[in-house]
Amino acid sequence: MGQRRDLKGMRILITGASQGIGKAMAELAARRGAKVIATARSVELLNELATALKKDGFTLVPLQADITKAEDRRKMVEAATREFGGLDILINNAGIGATGHFADAGADVLRSIMETNFFGSTETTRVFLPLLRQGTKPAIVNISSIVGKRALPARGLYSASKFAMEGWSQAIRAELYKDGIDVVVINPGLTQTNFSKNMLEQKAKVQMDHLRGMTSEEVAEETLLAIEKGKNNLNLTFRGKLLLLVARFAPWVIELFARKKVRKLFAEEISKRHTERAKLVANK
Repeated sequence: MGQRRDLKGMRILITGASQGIGKAMAELAARRGAKVIATARSVELLNELATALKKDGFTLVPLQADITKAEDRRKMVEAATREFGGLDILINNAGIGATGHFADAGADVLRSIMETNFFGSTETTRVFLPLLRQGTKPAIVNISSIVGKRALPARGLYSASKFAMEGWSQAIRAELYKDGIDVVVINPGLTQTNFSKNMLEQKAKVQMDHLRGMTSEEVAEETLLAIEKGKNNLNLTFRGKLLLLVARFAPWVIELFARKKVRKLFAEEISKRHTERAKLVANK
């Protein structure tokens, strides 16, 4: 467990805050009295949110920034220093995804995902460490995924980036304990956002029904509550928790289900391959 904290007056920076979970967290945190810097590659939606919150007397500073660019990461640090005199909580939320099978994906897709989801977050954290060490009950909050703890077919590239985030988070949680910095990992399951519409590729034969998931506001509420209570990890949605439970105590069930699903989806391809092999054997 980490430190319990009251978000009122806390200085928070959230990446990827123009839509979805990031936007919901930014708005909810601001309405709870936190001082928020909301960043994203596109600033128009951030400006709209900032204007709406300002009318209600809340503080949100919009900032255009791409976490994959070193100059933009420095710009975020400068903004936190200029606007709030420092930072207490960094929320690494920005991310991109793709669906499809590894053999069909180009190397550039995996590298793009890793550049944003992993390297963008790690390097953003690196530049903020000096400010966080001086913060009040500081925390680094990494928005990961249930598939960052148990991978599923056709989500391998995205899962790889989130598995990397999980491993990195575990390591720095121990390393930064000496500095009084908490490291919190949030693992949402299916969430009702535009995330699937903004993917680099969508090549999976079966798309997941995100409309059956939690809303962005529900995920944001659970995330901020976890930060306040000093939790280190939070797994979300009933189905997500069930997946992890089965994977822990009966991993063979997940493997059996995954293989059965793949065999069904690629039945025609598998049948064709067997036929070709049979012909080769017969002609020998």
